[in-house]
Amino acid sequence: MKIGFIGLGIMGKPMSKNLIKAGYELVVYNRSRSSVEELAALGAQAADSPADVASKCQVIITMLPNSP
Repeated sequence: MKIGFIGLGIMGKPMSKNLIKAGYELVVYNRSRSSVEELAALGAQAADSPADVASKCQVIITMLPNSP
């Protein structure tokens, strides 16, 4: 099963790393590309947009901020 992960900040990146370590296929997206590239180096597939993630995955996790 491919899992999509949108939002690779303080919580999202460590959670994504744990999913990769557990053997899941991961497709990731974040506004800043450095986190995406870091996870791609660990085996995740980089996505160009949230829609790109949605088109490739059966399950999507979002870890987004709730700021004013």
